[in-house]
Amino acid sequence: MGGLADRATISLGHVFQISTISFVLWKICLAQDVPANFVFGDSLVDVGNNNYIVSLSKANYVPNGIDFGKPTGRFTNGRTIVDIIGQQLGFKVFPPPYLSPSTTGPRILQGVNYASGGGGILNHTGKIFVGRINLDAQIDNFANTRQDIVSRIGLPAALKLFSRALFSVTMGSNDFINNYLAPVISIPEQKLISPEVFVAILISRYRLQLTRLYNLGARKIIVTNVGPIGCIPFQREINLAAGDFCVEKPNQLARLFNVQLKSLVKELITNLEGSKFVYADVYRIVDDIIQNHISYGFENANSACCYVAGRFGGLIPCSPLSKVCRDRSKYVFWDPYHPSEAANVIIARRLLHGDTNDISPMNVVQLNQS
Repeated sequence: MGGLADRATISLGHVFQISTISFVLWKICLAQDVPANFVFGDSLVDVGNNNYIVSLSKANYVPNGIDFGKPTGRFTNGRTIVDIIGQQLGFKVFPPPYLSPSTTGPRILQGVNYASGGGGILNHTGKIFVGRINLDAQIDNFANTRQDIVSRIGLPAALKLFSRALFSVTMGSNDFINNYLAPVISIPEQKLISPEVFVAILISRYRLQLTRLYNLGARKIIVTNVGPIGCIPFQREINLAAGDFCVEKPNQLARLFNVQLKSLVKELITNLEGSKFVYADVYRIVDDIIQNHISYGFENANSACCYVAGRFGGLIPCSPLSKVCRDRSKYVFWDPYHPSEAANVIIARRLLHGDTNDISPMNVVQLNQS
């Protein structure tokens, strides 16, 4: 009996110690004015969640991460946009992938990354990759994290943490590239609906998802629009008739979506009390980088640095069989779909410090300080 009592005492003491550590870490975060950082999105901001699921959309192998030090599941040669933004804001660690076994305990108080390569706003988006975590499921995962945080520091403290935390959502590209623009895998109904109807479906679903995030406690929410997807090496490769120009149809779809997304963000600001939604115009920023790449220090704005074959190196994903360009800082694109770290640095800088043409109604630095 004495042994059982001793073990019970040790167990209770251990629980108390963990709770105390969690609370102390939370207090330190408040004192340093460095809030938590919660990230939702697709492969543009995935830091390794897809490593833990059965998926054809993975990046945890060389030469991905060649400038990060090792492959981590990031779909680029170095850091993602949210990695860079977090560092510039003073976050001490990158938000870990939700599915990592080590993403437990006090670590979650500083933020978590839920993003998944191939994920989209619609649940059937990206089914060509088999496994992927779409936005509804990512928000489900945040709800689990939320409950863990409430259990650790209590509801009032948790709500305060969420109200100060940064939330970013980077979604929509796959809903076009790996859904509407991919007729081989599209459901029959999608072949019959117009771009306007499809975009309306996306916006309607996105409204519910962003509102749910708000209802779970998020207040400072960066919503990133869809970039010029007609300019990525993959689209250039399968539409060679466009020559040296970006492919217009995918870009038209992106612009159609972005106009309505900007209106949605304004609507949410008006309707959700205390919310601080921000519209990040990545389309405008990336388009500017591509059109004026020489002035930004790039030599190539249309081809993949990590390539196998093709005019633009856009047909085959980056893999151990790929060749890598000599100077990665001179390429806007790392692979057929994703920007290089050099491009991500410019995008992050403009989101952090840009004017209302780049990000509105305030930039990320202003949002963080608000």
